[in-house]
Parts: sequence; structure tokens; C-alpha cells
Amino acid sequence: MSNLGDHVTKIRSKNAGPFWVTIDIFCGSTETYAWCCGILDTNAVAALYQTPAKDVLRFDIAALNVIKFSFPRPTIQGALQDRDMHGAAWATLLETLEVERS
Repeated sequence: MSNLGDHVTKIRSKNAGPFWVTIDIFCGSTETYAWCCGILDTNAVAALYQTPAKDVLRFDIAALNVIKFSFPRPTIQGALQDRDMHGAAWATLLETLEVERS
């Protein structure tokens, strides 16, 4: 087993406004993009981030070899309970997601 981050060029997360987070997976090649599209299930990503699957938006951007997930933040950006003001730490969960690639 290896981590998803070992197979892609970059995984980045950021705010998509004060109420949403977006995570971009830059695959780097058509082959890696196709593989990622096949292994990344939206329901599994929702479970990873403890978010209802109905609230997770997925965008497969083949022209850029990018997969994007967006979902509501658990707290509003800047709230007292917000521990990641810029949304940058959310990518770590996907980077360290264990995957198998043959």
C-alpha cells in the first residue's frame, strides 16, 4: 500500500468562501487522472471528511487532469472553533489516504 499523495503531482486544499472548502487533486498525467477517477469514490471522500455525501460536490476536469471536491466547512471561516482559517490542512487527509496501484 502507498499514499495517494505518492502518485499525484499535488493535492491542495483552500477556502471556497467562508462556508466551503475545496480540494484539488492534480494528477499530472492522463493515466494517473483515469486511475484516480476510478479509485476515488465520492461517498468514501465524504466519509473521510465526515460530511454527508449529498453535500460533497465533485468535479472531474479531464482537460487539466484534475479532480476537485468541494464541501461545506464544519464551522464558518474565522469562527472561534475554526482551527484552519485558510482551509490548507484539509488536503493532508487525502494525501495520506492509503491506496493500491498495480
